[in-house]
Amino acid sequence: MAQIPAKGGELREGLVGLPRTINPLIAVTDVDRDLSALVYAGLTKYHNGDIIPDIAKSLDISEDGLTYTFTLRDDVYFHDGEQLTAEDVVFTIHKIQDPAIKSPRRPDWADVIVNQIEENKVEFILKKAYSPFLTNTTIGILPKHVWGSVGNEQFIFSQYNIQPIGAGPFRLRSVSYDDGGIPVEYRLSAWNKYHGETPYVYAIRLSFFADQDNALDALNKGLIDSLAVTSSLEAFKLASNTAQGYEVITAPLPRVFSVFFNQNQSSVLADTTVRKALDLAINRKVLIEEVLNGFGTPIFGPLPGITGDSIEELSTGDIEDAHQILEDKGWIKNSDGIFEKKSGSGTKALAFELYTADSPDLKHAAESIKSMWSALGADVTIKVFESGDLYQNVIRTRKYDALLFGQFIGKDRDLYAFWHSSQRNAPGLNVALYANSRADKLLEDIRSTHSESVLVEKYNELDKIIRDELPAIFLYVPDFVYVIPKNLKGVSLGSVTIPADRWNSVSSWHLHTDNVWKFFAQNN
Repeated sequence: MAQIPAKGGELREGLVGLPRTINPLIAVTDVDRDLSALVYAGLTKYHNGDIIPDIAKSLDISEDGLTYTFTLRDDVYFHDGEQLTAEDVVFTIHKIQDPAIKSPRRPDWADVIVNQIEENKVEFILKKAYSPFLTNTTIGILPKHVWGSVGNEQFIFSQYNIQPIGAGPFRLRSVSYDDGGIPVEYRLSAWNKYHGETPYVYAIRLSFFADQDNALDALNKGLIDSLAVTSSLEAFKLASNTAQGYEVITAPLPRVFSVFFNQNQSSVLADTTVRKALDLAINRKVLIEEVLNGFGTPIFGPLPGITGDSIEELSTGDIEDAHQILEDKGWIKNSDGIFEKKSGSGTKALAFELYTADSPDLKHAAESIKSMWSALGADVTIKVFESGDLYQNVIRTRKYDALLFGQFIGKDRDLYAFWHSSQRNAPGLNVALYANSRADKLLEDIRSTHSESVLVEKYNELDKIIRDELPAIFLYVPDFVYVIPKNLKGVSLGSVTIPADRWNSVSSWHLHTDNVWKFFAQNN
């Protein structure tokens, strides 16, 4: 006999916050994006990190990469029973493009022309080739017959933002409110006409909490079964408590934490030898244990996962080699243990300021890094700013020696905004003020390349250029932490960019199993 997934059961999930706009066009909070991911379906979806068809059954991309033509499945239905057609797709994209709606997704579609070719066929025409475009097509599709009568001025206030109708794997069944009219619980049930794979889990009950502490309390009391955890310390405690009925699973988040050097402001950091020594002095393993309680992955380049980094590679640092390369280039420690070097008619010390935001993790990381660099022989002063102040008065003005900062790399893996020389000034995100013509060309080529093998080749070349020049020291990516009941199977986090991505494989999750003969299991 063999076990196979069986239908049934209810998952009780805890969410921190309240639903306000359960609408993929305007959702900005984690709660709204969570519910949107469950209720709505897009032309494509993510599966184990890859983009695959969802409501589309096929896709054709023109040779020049400018035209994308989707043919829709003929078995896609909204939760009110109406069939989804190309007209709904066109309506949704036009709404995103409408400036009156103020959709945060509008930049993704600003220069895209959308046409309905047939009832089940739609095309998108781009002004210039952009290889990450497919990531935009995961956006959930709205039913035109529902939203078509809602005016732009009423769009954000519509009842359909809190009682959504989509074509996703789960439909809204009921909402519970407290005495003040605040929603405390959403009950979703599996959509039996879901075009892909009708979910095994029959129901998902989503309970809302004011903060993470209340949600964790509910988890430990058995009031909820699952929870996305934001505190690495709490994640460590949960993972250590093996007697409970839950387990902790993780996936790397695409937030690249690094120390970026402003070589225009600090002459000492313009020295390649100094940057290399500072890099060698970093013990990434210690950093992850101290700051993230072990819930993170060491990195050594601008895009983790592309170049096949070895986690062990230099992750413990090498303080002796760091000392040696400085001494080989004429750096000598003074009586205070700080490296100095003669420069022109004077002497320059290995001293600079490290700027970061006023958050517990970043402050802790800054102190740990300072300790490692002090052991090397560097005089480091930490400057901490409130997040808004850091951006307005430090990052925007590029007034820092070194900046401890996290860059959010999306699923499109587009590094243009972070490393192209045209992005050195605000609002560009090239906070290392990096300029390299070869890197610029690679970044431009990557945007118009559709071949995965060519992309990997170009990413590797870009990675080598940036690693060789060391405009930044790449430290770690934190983990997304998800607590699930031990009897929940089939969960594959894959690539998680935002917490809502955990639902990408929800159709395969199951709480129950059946025993069948192995022959039938193999053909199931």
